[in-house]
Amino acid sequence: MAYNLLKGKKGIIFGALNEKSIAWQVALKAHEEGAELVLTNTPVALRLGELEALASITKSQIIPADATNVDELKNLISKSMEIFGGKIDFILHSIGMSPNVRKGLSYDNLNYDFYQKTLDISALSFHKVLLVCRSLDAIKEWGSVVALSYVAAQRTLYGYNDMADAKSLLESIARSFGYIYGRDKKIRVNTVSQSPTLTTAGSGVKGIDRLLDFSERMSPLGNANAEDCANYCITLFSDLTKKVTMQNLFHDGGFSSMGMSLKAMSQYEQSFHDVVGD
Repeated sequence: MAYNLLKGKKGIIFGALNEKSIAWQVALKAHEEGAELVLTNTPVALRLGELEALASITKSQIIPADATNVDELKNLISKSMEIFGGKIDFILHSIGMSPNVRKGLSYDNLNYDFYQKTLDISALSFHKVLLVCRSLDAIKEWGSVVALSYVAAQRTLYGYNDMADAKSLLESIARSFGYIYGRDKKIRVNTVSQSPTLTTAGSGVKGIDRLLDFSERMSPLGNANAEDCANYCITLFSDLTKKVTMQNLFHDGGFSSMGMSLKAMSQYEQSFHDVVGD
């Protein structure tokens, strides 16, 4: 059911790859709610993914851009403003990748060149997007920028590795830029800390199947899926949340507030008895 929450609004969606992507689901929901979109990803991702199909469904244009490259971002933002005939109302930053995770390197044995790439792709790219938008005065007053994060920014989760550092930096950038953009232009900048989600990128995290099971048992509402996250992002793009900024907003079924749940304790007790007996 659509509510026309984004009727007449124009936005850029970074990071959609295929139907598993949260960004893909956000684009579908934004289109359903009346938004006009530009979709973007790296040239490599465009070759490997299915973005043409999403563009067809949402009647969107695709502009390739490496979000770590300021010149490519300038081209993306400028061309988007030409397509829209004016400024942008909202942006989704859904970008994250760790070469260390992909190579199976542990946190106490990181490749530092990979580490720098993790930070550049997963966090500094957010700063670059915001900086380019500000330099081009590209976002309307009361516009909204959202980046996707994860609870590992605050809590250590086995296997999440240097991506946890990147998410911490991402959230800090949202606060620092949120102050400047809010003070000067009334533009909101927030991060959404989503449940572990079985996206193409998420599938690369070691033990993701067990993490999904654990967080499902721990969360009183269960894990939020990609479509749930999309619905939440739409509210943050809408005028209903005009005074929400500089926040890291947990969208995880309550996981971030839990210490131990009945389901998790029951599973632990069962496993404990299986190992050591009664």
